[in-house]
Amino acid sequence: MELDIFEMWHKMNPIVKTAIVVLTIQGLWGITVTVDRLLMLFMSKRRSKIFAQEVSTPMERGDAFAAMGIAEGASKRSHLARFIYEGIKTFEENLALGMGRDRAAEFTKRNLERTGENLSMSLNKGLAVMATTGSTATIVGLLGTVFGILGAFKVIGQEGGGGLSTIGPLIGEALYVTGYGLMVAIPSVMLFNWLSGKITKYEAGLANAGSELVDQLEAGAIGGGVTGDVEPPSAEQIAAMPAE
Repeated sequence: MELDIFEMWHKMNPIVKTAIVVLTIQGLWGITVTVDRLLMLFMSKRRSKIFAQEVSTPMERGDAFAAMGIAEGASKRSHLARFIYEGIKTFEENLALGMGRDRAAEFTKRNLERTGENLSMSLNKGLAVMATTGSTATIVGLLGTVFGILGAFKVIGQEGGGGLSTIGPLIGEALYVTGYGLMVAIPSVMLFNWLSGKITKYEAGLANAGSELVDQLEAGAIGGGVTGDVEPPSAEQIAAMPAE
């Protein structure tokens, strides 16, 4: 016996219909978040590479203020630029207050950690909903299944029995909702883990770039006058980001 999806939908219990609608919304939200986060990562890495090329000259000659000006202009478009701007700005402000390089570098490191925490919240936007979808979609599907089976038993009670033609569509409806819940939950969990891994790797790249900047500032390669034989960072070091 074939099940007509449209006819089955028309005859479905309202609670079962609600479960299917909720699952559909959860699935569409997961797709939306995935596309949005992938585009964000792609565009940020592309803009960071452009920024690295623009800022490489002042960074290589140790011109902190010129580098900070370029970074400030690109900070709203590039996460790397935001790190560079916040790092140099904090360091130079603390030097101006009379702090030594070691202490100024420590304050800069703390500020970059806070910047990274705020950025992490932005990068992970929407992922919590994906995680919730992965853990609740099967439960929503089972809820629809329970009410579908209850509907089948109700029909049996009212009609005093019932053959496959009567009970079959109701059982099929119940099992359909369970399968639909699994179809939403499994991809949601896989996409959540995949995106979380990519974002974690991206955050690690930014943190490494921030640490490299602090080391260069503290050593005197950038800002406050170059001391000793310290070599300024190259454009490749500035653009050190995750490959994926």
